[in-house]
Amino acid sequence: MAVLSLSRRTVARTARILGVASASAALALGAAGNALACDISEFSAEAKCDGAKGVITVTDVDPAGIPATVSVFLENNGADVKKVGEQVVKGSREGVTITFEEDWAPNAEYRIHVRAESYVDEDIKPNLITPATACKAEDTPVPTPTPTPTATPSDSASAPAEETITPVPSASRSESTAPAGTASNAPSPAVGESNLAETGASSSTGVIAGVAVALVAIGGGAIFYGLRRRGASGNR
Repeated sequence: MAVLSLSRRTVARTARILGVASASAALALGAAGNALACDISEFSAEAKCDGAKGVITVTDVDPAGIPATVSVFLENNGADVKKVGEQVVKGSREGVTITFEEDWAPNAEYRIHVRAESYVDEDIKPNLITPATACKAEDTPVPTPTPTPTATPSDSASAPAEETITPVPSASRSESTAPAGTASNAPSPAVGESNLAETGASSSTGVIAGVAVALVAIGGGAIFYGLRRRGASGNR
């Protein structure tokens, strides 16, 4: 009987020891699981440039993919100046990155806070300090424009051509009038009449010319009549 009772006590004691060990192991594994599920060390932040604009990126490498809320604050002398933004990220073993648009100044300080329910609620240490050089647009070579003739020079060039063409008809007119002047200067029986016409005499010029013609005719007739009479007298 004594041996039997001793064996029962030994078994019971052994069972208690095993139970305590199992409970301790379970607690340790649970704590380790919680630590591995989401930890502040799995988050990192960086200030970058996206062209001429600044951005702040936060990367989560939590393999469990526990949703975490990330908040970014601009700091000044240890106090929050403004809240840049807030986003939710679900990490992965490869890493998931979220981006906050922020036109940061050189050497500025930002506080990044991470909160995941029942897992983590703290800042990324140390605070993020931006680079000493601000973002700027990339210099792109400007193509040299090829000079092309514009409409204005061609219009201006055609304008003198029109001006030079305009005097041509007037010159032809002057040439056409030149023979008339030459003809009027040529000797003719009616020189006096043409001169009177060219000088622009009054309307009585025609009457005077008629009288002159009549006198010439009368004189010619008188001469002709005298010659006949003289011939008749000689025959006698």
